[in-house]
Amino acid sequence: MAQLYRGGQPYPAGYPGRLTPHEVRTRAFAACRRGVDPLEVREFQARVADELAALNEAVRLLSQENDRIKRALRDWQTMHARECRPPQEHHVNERPW
Repeated sequence: MAQLYRGGQPYPAGYPGRLTPHEVRTRAFAACRRGVDPLEVREFQARVADELAALNEAVRLLSQENDRIKRALRDWQTMHARECRPPQEHHVNERPW
């Protein structure tokens, strides 16, 4: 059975859940004595989230293009199968060299 990742879409079993841009932007880190600059962390999170959003959009567009190509190929195969004559039986030596 397919698992659902955080966005609610099916994801193949065995793969970890996908991060969403929102999760990257809103992730909070525990404060520590010698921690990192929170502003730098937020800027980095924003960059990662923007790139993640762009990649998700690219995957969505490629998936749509893939579906379109599959439909076109299926339609072409159907049309070709209707128009194609069945192979005629012939003898091996029937044709000239």
